[in-house]
Amino acid sequence: MLANLGDDLPETVERQFDRVLQRMKVEASRSGSLSAPLQHFLKVTESYRPNLFVTYRVQGLPRTNNDLEQFFGAARYHERRITGRKVAAPGTVIRGQVRLIAAAGTRLLAPTAADLQPMCVTTWRMLRQQLELRHEARREQLRFRRDPVAFLQRLENQYLNPDLVVGWNYARQGTP
Repeated sequence: MLANLGDDLPETVERQFDRVLQRMKVEASRSGSLSAPLQHFLKVTESYRPNLFVTYRVQGLPRTNNDLEQFFGAARYHERRITGRKVAAPGTVIRGQVRLIAAAGTRLLAPTAADLQPMCVTTWRMLRQQLELRHEARREQLRFRRDPVAFLQRLENQYLNPDLVVGWNYARQGTP
């Protein structure tokens, strides 16, 4: 039913799903030993309800977790083949957002030089800024792991910097 092999409209699939849930509610009220598990299933299903049928409204979006798992598994497999690592590369954490989209796009059609040029420079700069923030967070983690005492001392020195404290006091008082 949820696979929608007949390519029904999202509303049709939702109605079919509602009918199945209604039958389950009736069965839950009748059956003794299955009543509690069915009630739990219905309760959990209701909490997921708002997002259950989003994939039917977006063309080309995988319908099930299996499709998504296969996509992410293929991306991890290719990443490991490219890097020679047995586990995911740390860059996947930082640049995963960009790499997964690039992997999905190149699977469908090889990019041309025009495709690689940013369409909106502002959006591209914002993405670069987000990626740089992720890089900096990873660098800070590495600095802490290498020398926690020095890292914490540096933070303390930054916090106790008189210029920062004075500027903060002015900002609090509303004085320029």
